[in-house]
Amino acid sequence: MLNLKKSLGQNLLIDKNILNKIAELSVINGKEVFEVGPGTGNLTEIILKKNPKKILLVEKDKRFCEILSKKFDLKKNFIIYNEDILKFNFHKNINPDLVFGNLPYNISTQILAKFIKFNKWPPPFSKIIFMFQKEVADRILAKPNTKEYGRISVLANFRLDIIDSFKISKKCFLPVPEVDSKIIIFSPKTYTNYYIKNIENLEKITKILFSGKRKMINKAFSKIFKDYEKIANTLDINLKKRPAELSCHDFYRITEYYEKNI
Repeated sequence: MLNLKKSLGQNLLIDKNILNKIAELSVINGKEVFEVGPGTGNLTEIILKKNPKKILLVEKDKRFCEILSKKFDLKKNFIIYNEDILKFNFHKNINPDLVFGNLPYNISTQILAKFIKFNKWPPPFSKIIFMFQKEVADRILAKPNTKEYGRISVLANFRLDIIDSFKISKKCFLPVPEVDSKIIIFSPKTYTNYYIKNIENLEKITKILFSGKRKMINKAFSKIFKDYEKIANTLDINLKKRPAELSCHDFYRITEYYEKNI
């Protein structure tokens, strides 16, 4: 048995019913599929049976890459990149229609952010199907005025529509993790009411405002704008509010104004 690395958040999904359910979440036949962190290829095997045009895998662990290469040796439509997904370069020849991933728990929000910040938008992919630790998924799905609402909620909602989500028991994994997981299905937004030139500015604004999550935003707002009280009045932002009381649209409006006046 291969020793799985806790440092890489390696928990393999082994429940065949759940694996089949995930593969049924989108039409795969004739599509170019991109899978993040395939591990030993449990989901990959099912995807390949559904006749994708091509399947591209990014796997950081060299041991898994060797297993995958042996397992799917004769598949011509199969490519493995032994790379870190956070450093992976989506060059012009990679235009996936679908993205799957059982994401490592410790970097799952960073991976999601990488896809949200895809340079070409709308991106080539029409659907993202990612598995997260339940706690992380709840933060992504969170609404304003809840304790889970935060930066990743705001960032995800700017460019993605959430189509569906469902829970997966921790008993479906090997080794069994301490918590349950959730699948979230995303669809890229093709239109938004807000024009933000650089999504990293939205990241910056959310980072500053959520730095004091339980405090009123007045001090954080003053770090963004010199004449912060006047600007708050212009934007109709109540400086006595806590960050979690601001809607996603408030963050987008603040970022728009920031970009126009920096």
